[in-house]
Amino acid sequence: MEFISKQDLELFRLRMIGDIEKILESNFNHANEDFGWLRSKAIRKMMDISPATLQNLRVSGKIRFKKVMGSYYYNRLDLLNLFNDEKYCCYEGTGISR
Repeated sequence: MEFISKQDLELFRLRMIGDIEKILESNFNHANEDFGWLRSKAIRKMMDISPATLQNLRVSGKIRFKKVMGSYYYNRLDLLNLFNDEKYCCYEGTGISR
């Protein structure tokens, strides 16, 4: 039978902390590769569009979204690509311009 010393526990603690930090860092880096998910209000302000326009884009399937606890999150890059696409840039009255 082997006994565990305080030094063994301290080494174990340091290793666990190091492993957890690596996992969190990896998850953070992976999340950044996702190009950022922003809430509706931030997207509307950034793109200068109304809530109805954002809802229409979501309902029509033109943009990806996630719903988390009642709040919608949109992929920022999807929206920028959508508004840079020629076929969606010429609707009058939507706040969308070239």
